[in-house]
Amino acid sequence: MGWIIALAVIVLVVLWLVGIYNQLVRKRTMKDEAWSGMDVQLKRRYDLIPNLVETVKGYAGHEEKVFTDVTEMRSRAMGATGVADKAAAENQLNGTLKTLFAVAEAYPELKANTNFLDLQAKLADLEDQIQMARRYYNGTVRDYNIMCETFPSVFVASMFGFKKAEFFELAGAEEREAPKVSFDNK
Repeated sequence: MGWIIALAVIVLVVLWLVGIYNQLVRKRTMKDEAWSGMDVQLKRRYDLIPNLVETVKGYAGHEEKVFTDVTEMRSRAMGATGVADKAAAENQLNGTLKTLFAVAEAYPELKANTNFLDLQAKLADLEDQIQMARRYYNGTVRDYNIMCETFPSVFVASMFGFKKAEFFELAGAEEREAPKVSFDNK
């Protein structure tokens, strides 16, 4: 009779381990799928940037440093690997894109160009998609990390090599602040 109880306890422990392991695999797969979705949105933006640069270049050809910086940051972001490197490269690319739009502001005929306006609208839409993908990715990372770090699943996670994942975060405090809008005509 004692061996039946021992066998039942062993079966329950094994079933518990299998259940937690499967939950960890499910969470890791969701995290990886979310990263893939983020990567797709970032690639769409990378594909749009050369068209945007060429359009601005047609009106502001003498702003060569801005175009070189945007192209360089785009290449760096495309080549970045890992979440932290990708986030850092994306933050640098965002900074150079802001400079490109600042240059565009100085050319009223460019701001009225329908091709530029269309590209600007597509980029704004892509930025919204990237923000949603980043939120979804960070949410799946949060759930995965909680599963990896809470009792009792922390034992199963460490036993099978499940590691804490990185969040895709904004680099600096200036990225977290809302932009300042002024209607002064000074």
